[in-house]
Order: sequence, then C-alpha cells, then structure tokens
Amino acid sequence: MKKPTRIVLSIVIGTLLTALAYYIVLPPLNVFSPGFWTFLLFVVAFYGVPLGVSMVAPANGNKHQKPFKLSKALIIAAAVPVAVLVIGGIVSSTFFNARRYSEVISVQEAVFSEDMPEVDTVTNISLMDTESALIIGNRALGALSDVVSQYNLSTDYNQINYKGTPQKVANLEYVDFFRYLNNCEKGVPGYVMVDPVNSKAEYVKFDKPLYYVDSAFFGEDLMRKLRFSYPTKIFSTVNFEIDENGDPWFIVSCMKPRVGLFGAMDVSEVIIFNPCDGSSEIYPVSETPAWIDNVYDGSLACEKYDWYGTLSGGFWNSVIGNKNCRETTDGYGYIVRGDDVWYYTGVTSLTSDESNIGFIITNARTGEYKYYPVVGAEEYSAMGAAEGEVQEKGYQASFPSLINVDGQATYIMVLKDSNGLVKLYALVNAENYSIVATGDTQTDAKRAYRELLVRGGLVEEDETPDEDLLSATVTVAEVRLATVNGETVVYAMGDDGCVYKGLLSDDETLILLREGDTVSVTYSETEHERIRRIRSVEFGG
Repeated sequence: MKKPTRIVLSIVIGTLLTALAYYIVLPPLNVFSPGFWTFLLFVVAFYGVPLGVSMVAPANGNKHQKPFKLSKALIIAAAVPVAVLVIGGIVSSTFFNARRYSEVISVQEAVFSEDMPEVDTVTNISLMDTESALIIGNRALGALSDVVSQYNLSTDYNQINYKGTPQKVANLEYVDFFRYLNNCEKGVPGYVMVDPVNSKAEYVKFDKPLYYVDSAFFGEDLMRKLRFSYPTKIFSTVNFEIDENGDPWFIVSCMKPRVGLFGAMDVSEVIIFNPCDGSSEIYPVSETPAWIDNVYDGSLACEKYDWYGTLSGGFWNSVIGNKNCRETTDGYGYIVRGDDVWYYTGVTSLTSDESNIGFIITNARTGEYKYYPVVGAEEYSAMGAAEGEVQEKGYQASFPSLINVDGQATYIMVLKDSNGLVKLYALVNAENYSIVATGDTQTDAKRAYRELLVRGGLVEEDETPDEDLLSATVTVAEVRLATVNGETVVYAMGDDGCVYKGLLSDDETLILLREGDTVSVTYSETEHERIRRIRSVEFGG
C-alpha cells in the first residue's frame, strides 16, 4: 500500500476507533484524571500503530532480524501518557504529601450526651441495611405484574431524609436491551421507598417517567448523557434522590485532586440532573441546595478521616510506630439529624482493633465531621454479641449505630433471618458488650436493656411517675410464661381483651395468677395499645 493511502486509511480507522472507544468508555477530558491519560495511550495506539509500524525485509537472509520496527515518534507519543501516569502518581502519593492529605478535613470534637439526647423510640436511624431493603422493596413490586415483567429494582438504594424521616429509595431499571426497546418511549414508571425504621416498603409511580437511567442505551444512557453534557468533569457517585415534592433527581458528585496531579480526590462540584427531561444544573459544593442529602459518599468520608487520623504525624509514623494514629472501622451506618443525613462509624487505634476509642459522624451533604471520644467495643464485636444472644436462631446483625440510653453509649441494631427480614431489635452496651438485650420491638428491647443496666448498677431505677400509672380490674382468661433475654415473663390475658405482662423477678406473686382470678392491676402503657406492663397486682379484685 502506498504511503499516502496508508496515512489516510490510518487516520480514518484511528478516528473511528477513538470515537467508538470514547462513546463506550466515556473518559473525562481532564488532565487531572488518570482515566484521561490511559485513554490517551489507546488513542496513540489507534492512530500511531498503523502509521508508526513499518515492515522491514530481512537483510542478507538474517532470520533473527525483527520483521517490523517502531518509529521514534510513536515511542515518544506513547511515552508521554505513561510518564504522566507514573510521575503524577508518585508526586501525588502520601509518601511525599502526608501532611497535605491529613489537612483535607478538619474535625470538631463534640460531647456525646449533648449531641445525642435520649429518646424513647429511635426514629432517626436507618437500622435496615441495603440487602434487607432490596428484599422488602422487591416484595412491594411482586403484585405489579406489568411492572416486574419489564423492569428491575435498582440495587443501589440511597439513604435520604424525606420529610424529616430516614428513607431508602431506589428507582426501577430496564431488565435488558430488548425490554428497553419495548419500553423506552414510555420510560421508567416509578420507584420504591423503604422505611428502614419500620421495615415497610411502598411502590410510588412518577407523575412524569424517567428516560435517562443507568440501564438505558444509546443517548438515554445516564452516564453517556452526563458525559456529553459535561465532557471535562470527573464523576464520582451518582445517587437517586426524591425531593420534598416527590420529584426524582440524580445527584452527581464531581471530583478534583487536592494534592498534586491525582492525589486526595475530593468533591468540588455537584450536578443536579433531571432524569425526566435530561436538563441539569451544576453548583460548587459549598452552594449545594439544602434539600439534597448525598454529596459525599460514605466510603470517601471514611477514607478522608483515615488520611486525617493516620497521616497527621507524617508518612513514616503511619507505617512504623503508629503514634496517635487512628482509623475508621470497616463499615458505616446512617443517622438523620435536622435536614441532613449523616454517616456514622467507629474510630479505633491502629495498635488495637478490638475496641473503639470514639466515633465520628459525617454530614453527607456538607462534609462536616464531628468526633465523639466514647470508648467501647468496636461495632463487629457488638454485632457478634447480639448474634450470640440468639445464636440458636441463626440471626445476623445489621451494622449498628450509637444511641444514648440513660447516659450510656449503646449500640442499636436489628437482627435478620436468613431471608434478610428483620426479626428482633438488639441493644448492646458500648463499654461492656456482655450487656445485651433483644426484643420484638424497640420498646421491648430498650426496657429489657435498661433493666440490665439497673441490675449492673450502671444506672438508677427509674420508677414511672404515679400520674402516668393506670389501673384496671380484670378477670384472667389465660396465663402463659415465656423466657425473654433470660428472664421469665408472665403474660395474663384479661377479659377486657388486653394482655398484661410482668417480670417474675420483679414480682414473684405473678406466679400465683390462675385462669378465672379477678385481680386489680396497676400498669403502664406500652407502644402496643392492647399490651400493658404490670406494675403491681392485688388479688381478689
């Protein structure tokens, strides 16, 4: 092939291959992205190999001579992106920039008892994990045959604060390419909202369908639409959210390095994308609208604290000695405070992984950090203690969060069966994880837990005020005994349709209750209208 023809053909082929690769891979056209330089290396290959490789005829019958050679221009062109990746990675590393990494965030120390006041029932903590949310969400779709045959529920449940309560939301996605073709004109019809506190799920239909989603193809593919709209932005997480009016949005975090060329990548801007019509707006991270919940990913929040906790004393201290080094535990939970979602995770010393020296919460919208110096068991030890309390059932604990019970830092979590469904609530004392209580409801678990605290002398017994006590005279229709958390509980069904329950260890006369007895009962109410807690009993009516 003549050289001019080969040049033209190589340019055409290189251009087609580059365009196709860009359409599929969607790299950011940004020198601060390693992905850009990697893509550039392939572009050099697409254009340079046909032009820069020439065939060489063997000289004098030399069989060992290579049949081709590379031009110097091709070698230099390929060396540039490789050099940038290698040198950029080195100069951006923690080895040379430990202090700068540690100064990416600032952390405010706070008082646990002041910031975490005690409440009767925890409604601001997402006790359910994504796995359980997915199971409950799929069940909510089960009866909608026209939906489940064409769409899947996204596995990316996102934690949001919806009208003051924690919720997990996930949009529907097309099942496959062919069902996308069948349904692309009418779009994605709805989403599922899961209440992670009360273990309930609801399918919600959009007023306007979504057209730009992850499972769409061609120009309606979400990431392709975003890349063509913002070719230079380095995208991080893309989160589906619902605003207070129930309108759907994708919240896209854009990154930039804080150290060197590639180091300490952090959120710099936020794109608010409308998946119904493809419109969007971009904001500096400091000007993010208050209704948005997810800007900083939980993994990024933990990674940034690890930079702060391990590199403040320099790189070598993080490797040898570990003086004053600390890091987050493996995992995080969610807490709703005010209008925002916060990540929770424990903090442990690098020299000891058996206990926490405190915990942090991180604002998922603003990136604010608060540290609480609460010493106690690390989360996985607490989870193991809760699972051990009901080991015969084989339940698994969710990642816990920390609450205040009478001034005691306490882990709260749910216990799930093999199907991922919530079966019990568990509370574990953070300082002494041998103190464990479980219950069918939060109220039952908390009551049992507090009784253990009283018996252990950690808190004083809190008598219910007389004005909150009620009384009734009932005839006992049935009596049953059960063992809950190692305690014998007496249940008496009254002829008024209510169940009266009390601990035998609190009042041994409860063992004398018999069917047909008429008794006067002083009781306090529980969260169940027809279940009452016995405070005292007088026989004979």
